[in-house]
Amino acid sequence: MLRLSKKADYALMAMKHLAQKRDVSSTSAREIAEQYDIPIELMAKCCSGSCGCACWRPRRGRAAATLLGRAATSISVAEVIEAIDGPFTVTACSTDKHDCEQFSKCSVRDPLWQIRERIAAALGTVTLAEIAAENLSTPVAVSRAAVLHNART
Repeated sequence: MLRLSKKADYALMAMKHLAQKRDVSSTSAREIAEQYDIPIELMAKCCSGSCGCACWRPRRGRAAATLLGRAATSISVAEVIEAIDGPFTVTACSTDKHDCEQFSKCSVRDPLWQIRERIAAALGTVTLAEIAAENLSTPVAVSRAAVLHNART
């Protein structure tokens, strides 16, 4: 089963929160954690920028806060997930390590890698602005169209 980590879920929730607060330029990790019942320590890690994601711009000091690093329309869901969880994989051999004993004989490796690329491409077409929008019917339809287009190529 394909599944995001809790940390990636929380990071996306926080970023959606920031994207929806257009009238406020920043908010604290504590505020986000309290609003969504997320452990403050985990939310602080997500918002600290330590994950290496250019999507966050933490502000330190007395007025410690978290801001989006750039416009929500230029931040993809794939970028956030990969910054938090690392490269997206569907099989053990999806990484460069090739630890699997069946690597040289595997008959489904290449098709599964292609599926991984299609999923990553689909996630790459969905922006933070789209998930922050109130009506998700249009963005989901666009994402499905991208998946169907990628499936044909």
